[in-house]
Amino acid sequence: MPSPWPFIRSSLTWTLPIWSIYIRTMYIDMYMYMLIDLSSAFNTIISQHLIEKLSLLSLNFSLCNWIQDFLTGRPQSVRIGNSIYSSTTLSTGAPLGCVLSPLLFTLLTHDCVAMHSSNHTIMFADDTTVVGLISKNDKSAYREEVQRLTAWCGANSLSVNVDKTKERVVDFRRAQSDHSPLIIDVSPVEIVKIPKFLGVHLADNLTWSLNTSSITKKAQQRLYFLRRL
Repeated sequence: MPSPWPFIRSSLTWTLPIWSIYIRTMYIDMYMYMLIDLSSAFNTIISQHLIEKLSLLSLNFSLCNWIQDFLTGRPQSVRIGNSIYSSTTLSTGAPLGCVLSPLLFTLLTHDCVAMHSSNHTIMFADDTTVVGLISKNDKSAYREEVQRLTAWCGANSLSVNVDKTKERVVDFRRAQSDHSPLIIDVSPVEIVKIPKFLGVHLADNLTWSLNTSSITKKAQQRLYFLRRL
């Protein structure tokens, strides 16, 4: 199930924490989620592939042509002081810092949805999270979902950065056991205790102490500089 709030960060930030609280009322053993990091996601967009997907979404032909013209043949150069180096022409990727780029990326990835009813996919631009609800210690659907998403990334010219991808296991059972890490491209994904989801610290016991401390610390740092003015 894709997120219904693709660009309302303040709303989406609380999606996973609220789910975490709701999940505790369900009759499941545990839930697992993987925070997937995509390497230079916006820079790897293939314009022709994007246009094909936009056409399938019944976007206006003229609009598709305008988007393709916007993404291809972009001159780029580097300026240091008064020196400007020779320019190069880019026809892949989407301009960083452009309002249109995250929207185009969302349209490109609109078909990246969970296949199993026990799994959910949450996306905010290029931040992707796979959530799996585990019953009777059966993790097969969740692991299959992650592998399927990895294959989907490969087919769409996206690369998973395994070193920055993190997994979290929240086990509700009294007799908890160790969990073997999931393997992506022969590399194990690190299992962490308290990951960050769009800036929010998600503790396994669903308390807000660490997140509150982090926000308070940042506020104190900013107030310090204001007092120095």
